[in-house]
Amino acid sequence: MTSIPQVRALVTDIPGPRSQEILKRKSEAVSSALGMAIPIIVERAGGGILVDVDGNSIIDMGSGIAVVSVGNSADRVVANVKAQVEAFTHTCFMVAPYLGYIEVCEALNRLTPGTHKKKSILLNSGAEALENAVKIARHYTKRQAIVVFEHGYHGRTNLTMGMTAKNMPYKEGFGPFAPEVYRMPMAYPFRWEGGAQECEKEALELVIHKMEKELGAKNIAAIVIEPIQGEGGFIVPPKGFLPGLSKFATENGIVFIADEVQTGFARTGQMFASEDEGVVPDLIATAKGIAGGLPLAGVTGRAEIMDSIHSGGLGGTYGGSPVACAAALGAIATIEEENLCARAKEIGAIISTALNAMKDKYPIIGEVRGRGAMQALEFVIPGGIEPNPAVLTGIVKFCQNEGVLILTAGTYGNVIRLLPPLVMPENLLREALEILDRAIASAI
Repeated sequence: MTSIPQVRALVTDIPGPRSQEILKRKSEAVSSALGMAIPIIVERAGGGILVDVDGNSIIDMGSGIAVVSVGNSADRVVANVKAQVEAFTHTCFMVAPYLGYIEVCEALNRLTPGTHKKKSILLNSGAEALENAVKIARHYTKRQAIVVFEHGYHGRTNLTMGMTAKNMPYKEGFGPFAPEVYRMPMAYPFRWEGGAQECEKEALELVIHKMEKELGAKNIAAIVIEPIQGEGGFIVPPKGFLPGLSKFATENGIVFIADEVQTGFARTGQMFASEDEGVVPDLIATAKGIAGGLPLAGVTGRAEIMDSIHSGGLGGTYGGSPVACAAALGAIATIEEENLCARAKEIGAIISTALNAMKDKYPIIGEVRGRGAMQALEFVIPGGIEPNPAVLTGIVKFCQNEGVLILTAGTYGNVIRLLPPLVMPENLLREALEILDRAIASAI
């Protein structure tokens, strides 16, 4: 348990004087290309609280973008990391292997959907996991085309920028991008022409038609999709869409890749979001919540696919760092032993009830959506579905001034997303939601 009191407390304005002083140093030393969600300098963090250098205790509704789901400096993570650092910090698994890497792979093979024989590799980041998943799929199928979806986000490397849908800020000026990436319409019920019911009826058929007629199924190496789109605005496809894509992939020798970088490790109320409809991906890419804040990612999949690559074809100097592996084993133990999947469902029920009550009051809220501890509000011009990004600045600033960190998202820059740590006390969660309610009221 964290020693940090789980209480919101403001002793200065946000940002405080010490944060302001250090942020001046940041502006001189750090590239201005890096964004910043809240103008503070963090000194300590734990549970659902960030403590800045001025002594302010701020409610964390972002979890470092769904990374510290088990909380910052979680006990099992810290203990494992300390022991590993004392033993050794690096050998490179491809040079001199170590047990922790193998144990994390065993855990991934056990926890990911499906009872088939699975194998894994470990990497450094979600983007690197997606790059490797695509490499594996292309090598295995001897095909080139990769299918991705509107509103999708897969990373900032050259290939994953090409796979990512949104231009600003992720792609602008960074091309040319890797070829043979094809974008399909996303089943986005709120914005589907004709509405949610038509989306459920039409989206899968449209996507399959386009894949067959525009690409040719025999040319597609992989279909890559987030079960719930993250940066795109927490878009939840209608029931049947993911299973239908998976079925089409199986029938046509296409590798179905689930990007569970943001949705994985109990975030949505299941260990992996694909489980909601019983979807079993051929390959699954993981990162973020896997290691309690340390950089680690994985690709897990059918053994025959994972073993199809020649020896030495996959790897990387730091992939599966022994320290990150130790952290991952601590994070996974925390999720399982503290039943954080069930806790995510409880958090989700509290959040969705509060957000739907806000929607009933405020016509600028177009939709509440998400699953488990991954929930969002999409803001619109009242009376329709026209995006309303202008209101977000005031809402975010109000929350910051009151000591609550919230994150934004969405292709149109009009979504607030909530990703609290799964260990956040209920009183903090409800307090943050009450402040968000007041922030929205102030924006009308």
